[in-house]
Amino acid sequence: MSTALKAGEPLLLTQKRIWIIFSALIAGMMLSSLDQTIVSTAMPTIVGKLGGVAHQTWITTAYLLATTIVMPIYGKLGDMLGRRNLFLAAIAIFTLASIGCAFATDFWGFVIFRAIQGLGGGGLMILSQAIIADIVPANERGKYMGPLGAIFGLSAVAGPLLGGYFVDHLTWEWAFYINIPIGIAAFIVAFFALTLPSKKATRKIDYLGVVFLSIATTCLIFFTDFGGKSDGWTSPTTWSWGAGLIAAVALFIFTESRAEDPIIPLSLFKNPIFLNSTAIGFVLGMGMFAALAFVPTFLQMSSGTSAAESGLLMLPMMVGLMGTSIWSGIRMSKTGKYKSFPIIGSVLTIIAMLWMTSLSAETPIWVICAQLFVFGAGLGFIMQIVVIVVQNSVPPAQIGTATSTNNYFREVGSALGVAVFGAMFTTRLAESLTKVFTEAGSSSAEAGSSMASLDPQALHQLPQGVQEGIINAYADSLAPVFWYLIPFMAIALVLAIFMKVIPLSDTSGMVARGEAIGGEEAERLEAERFAGKPAAAASFSDSGDFSHPGDAAGDTLVLTQDGPGKGSHGLRHH
Repeated sequence: MSTALKAGEPLLLTQKRIWIIFSALIAGMMLSSLDQTIVSTAMPTIVGKLGGVAHQTWITTAYLLATTIVMPIYGKLGDMLGRRNLFLAAIAIFTLASIGCAFATDFWGFVIFRAIQGLGGGGLMILSQAIIADIVPANERGKYMGPLGAIFGLSAVAGPLLGGYFVDHLTWEWAFYINIPIGIAAFIVAFFALTLPSKKATRKIDYLGVVFLSIATTCLIFFTDFGGKSDGWTSPTTWSWGAGLIAAVALFIFTESRAEDPIIPLSLFKNPIFLNSTAIGFVLGMGMFAALAFVPTFLQMSSGTSAAESGLLMLPMMVGLMGTSIWSGIRMSKTGKYKSFPIIGSVLTIIAMLWMTSLSAETPIWVICAQLFVFGAGLGFIMQIVVIVVQNSVPPAQIGTATSTNNYFREVGSALGVAVFGAMFTTRLAESLTKVFTEAGSSSAEAGSSMASLDPQALHQLPQGVQEGIINAYADSLAPVFWYLIPFMAIALVLAIFMKVIPLSDTSGMVARGEAIGGEEAERLEAERFAGKPAAAASFSDSGDFSHPGDAAGDTLVLTQDGPGKGSHGLRHH
């Protein structure tokens, strides 16, 4: 398979080519998803070895912040320039940053490289979703999410096993060394398989919008992080970040209203379907990532499981997520109906969170597994459906921008959730652990030192009474946080109930934009090309129309857009 298309030769979206392109997306997603599960398993050991237990939320927050900032940039540039080269760049950035993480010698150096990893990870996530929308119609897109779901499922099994093995038998650095061969393999696969047309920007890139959006996102994360600390909401530092946030948002809205080609068009927010689905994503991000960020740590410290075992205990959640995600995608493709899925998902997630408020040091492992299964099943009903609904509600030229904006607000919700609820968890935990160590006879300075280097291995070397005090501290600090997450999932439920439904498009993004030929026409032209009949092959003009040989007058394949989420094509005689 060649890496570039010949001049004037249209991209024929045959079934074979769709799966070849899909293989490149799977390779990129494997790199990103495997890293996440390995790092979450190894995190307690990493923060203990690098002396950053009190600041461990920054490992997650830095990655999320970087991912969130670059998402709209990747989405917009993909619409303007094509997505192939951006996808390759994202893989390269992610792989190189993994090397930096492995060689980090202090906690904050590690956090910086983790943020750079996020710059690549954000691209892999957004571009994969946008490319699927480019090559597969919305009414068939659900079933293509199955293989991607399988990748996350494989990562859910392999990640904890690998992460646990590295921590227990090698060193934590191997959690990042492994990304090097995987990253190189993913780059090679994408280089040869990702045959997508490149474009030239016809309008000026919205640099000011990028700057103000990045400043606003950064101020938001720091505002929530500083505010979540003890006495943080009365601190001038916290409110200086808050003032910066308000100013940056105001400047961003002003800039976007006047930009020739805004990075996030304000017109998107006049679209009720986009607005509703993006709001669901935002509150889902707050609840979901806040819960997921700390459950593996809780399992390791409170139940005494190893890193590998704690990661495998997350497997029920992934089984639930995969099962409902694949099933709902197939049902969506078969019936064209989708409104019930986010409603069911929100209800299941609320039930799971209510159940998780009962977590304690005595909770049996099988009960935690059951809680996580229900939680995952709820998420699986919501996540992919919301993205497809957003893509289906906008014109084909805005698929990347809409996809990235929807994901952006979900990640903003995630960063907010991890920062605010993570701060609640770590503040309670720090107070409880200080009490445990001082009651055991340590001075305040010694207690602080012990907390900073506390990891699962160090825990088991402490006296039995201190161990039990620490385990109870973790359980008592995490369980109440779920009460604060439930109202956000209740909001998601209300939004899902009021979601407006429109028919799913039967035309892929590239076909609707005039960049490719799909369906039976593509299969016929590919067969003729393979048979050595160049005269029968289509060519396309600068305008994006495809010309076919016909009678003397000629026939042109016309691609029309009938409105949001609808497309059609046909032959126009002239």
